[in-house]
Amino acid sequence: MDAQEFVDLMRRVVSDAAITDTVSVLTSPPGRKPSKPLLGMSEFYNKQTLGDKACIDMIIKTSVEEAVFGFFCVLDGVRAIEDSDDRGVLSLYYEGGTTIKLNSNGDLHDIYNSK
Repeated sequence: MDAQEFVDLMRRVVSDAAITDTVSVLTSPPGRKPSKPLLGMSEFYNKQTLGDKACIDMIIKTSVEEAVFGFFCVLDGVRAIEDSDDRGVLSLYYEGGTTIKLNSNGDLHDIYNSK
């Protein structure tokens, strides 16, 4: 696995899944007794016109993608998570047949943002 493949997989199993799952939960909350806040959000969502739902869906998509992009920025070291001048470095490795450092070039966020 290389950085591109990792980012592509994260887009599919994290970003795209979060977007799809959120819209699905808003459309039809799961479980026997969904929480009142969730039921309220669902009621609001389901009362919207198709155009308004499309706008809400785009807001969800943008929010998820910004969060994942931000996480990749943290992994790449371009967004600090520490306030001190003595900052550590995060390293992400894939261990399979060989061990590969996925964030060695600090470009996970650029790869994610390129599509």
